Amino acid sequence: MDIIARAAQLFGNLPALQISDRTLSFNECNSIAEGIASRLSSTGIRSGDIVATVSPNTPELLMLLLGLLKAGVIAAPLNYRFPEHLLSKTIKKLRPSLIVTSGTTSLPGSISITELLDSNSLGTVLQATTSPVPNNKAAVAMPSKAENMETMNQPVTIIHTSASSGEAKAAVHSFANHWYSALGSNENIPFGAGDCWLLSLPLFHIGGYSLLFRSLISGGALAIGKPDEPLGQSLQNFPLTHLSVVPTQLYRLLADKESTSFLRTMKAVLLGGSSAPKSLIEEAVRQHIRLYLSYGSTEMSSQIATTPAPIQGIQENSGRLLPYRKLKVSQDGELLVKGACLFQGYLREGKIQPQTDNNGWFHTSDIGSVNDDGSVTVAGRKDNMFISGGENIHPEEIETALMMIDGILEALVVPNPDKEYGQRPVAFIKTAEAEKPDDSTITEAMRSMVGKLKSPTHYYRVDEWATLPGSQKIDRRFYKKLNLLPPDV
Repeated sequence: MDIIARAAQLFGNLPALQISDRTLSFNECNSIAEGIASRLSSTGIRSGDIVATVSPNTPELLMLLLGLLKAGVIAAPLNYRFPEHLLSKTIKKLRPSLIVTSGTTSLPGSISITELLDSNSLGTVLQATTSPVPNNKAAVAMPSKAENMETMNQPVTIIHTSASSGEAKAAVHSFANHWYSALGSNENIPFGAGDCWLLSLPLFHIGGYSLLFRSLISGGALAIGKPDEPLGQSLQNFPLTHLSVVPTQLYRLLADKESTSFLRTMKAVLLGGSSAPKSLIEEAVRQHIRLYLSYGSTEMSSQIATTPAPIQGIQENSGRLLPYRKLKVSQDGELLVKGACLFQGYLREGKIQPQTDNNGWFHTSDIGSVNDDGSVTVAGRKDNMFISGGENIHPEEIETALMMIDGILEALVVPNPDKEYGQRPVAFIKTAEAEKPDDSTITEAMRSMVGKLKSPTHYYRVDEWATLPGSQKIDRRFYKKLNLLPPDV
């Protein structure tokens, strides 16, 4: 199925892409994508080939991804912030037929995006003569049985995991994975004609790429600001109705009165990525932001569970399981997932290696539970767990408790050697003020919330976090290796 042509047929001249100086319709995007697919074919690229892209979010990158999708080519968008040696290593493992960059990154054998787009392709595109009226039922019509056989299982992307627990893995997604992920997400947070969602997450991230399918299926428009444009500025430049953010982004927006006023006008602000401090959630609710919490993964093609409505206050769970997903809890508390959104496997040595057990379940390495009302609560990562005095300790539980304390913005907990207990938790914290709250205040609050054994033995204040290469994610392994205290302390 050509999902881009389908979108053009259904939504015609309705806005598909908002950029700084103009709006592109679904018809225009389809025309541009056809031109890119044709030029790819003329260079010898065929359906099933891999094309790696290295670029920040730009209209040209989005058009290229649509062209790759139309041509049946597997898109592998890479983190352009990676240092060159890491990019080269990742590309070597991918074995792509072509490498396309934004022009600011120079890689051996690569070409610029502009070489695949006509110089006027984003400025002069023939307009369609008609603009069909969207029909909600047609907008989410399922592919025919023949289309299922031909295209649904075809790989369309390779998205790398965040590498928060080791080396980034190349997750291969099929057309069906993205299709059903978008359907289930749109059922929970409606997104359609007249709406506009800002691409505030990078297109090399599953949370960014997944919006392409949500738009093409339902007729909602996407907006792309200029590279490195402050998020608050983008809020002013576009008629936004939807936004995806991580806690750091939301914190910065709420610190600005003008940005906060724009957030209040939105239908949905989707928060994911990591645990958020109590103060952040409370401020968002106080400001009447329609905030949704979410739990997801690259392997499940984005969202797994999301709150069914804007939250009204602090809550521990991440909402309910979305349609087309299945989840269960193993005997040791690990969350297992399956369903139409589950990826095909990791690409290794040029082959897709499935990652499911004999019953088709993918083991997420997340520890959690499913509540009586069907909501999903995530306690932490299985590979972050450590044992202290014979008890399993989940750092994320302690981090969440720390961020419930007024004045603590971010927290990271790691194990440190201890002569009596084997290991004890220590915490790194970022606070709103240099010395507040003080250690005694934190210790008293933590012992009342999680008990003495789980309370960190020491608190280290940080101004700036050590992060993973090319990412804003805290490098947990860096802090684990510090071994700040001797074993007999």
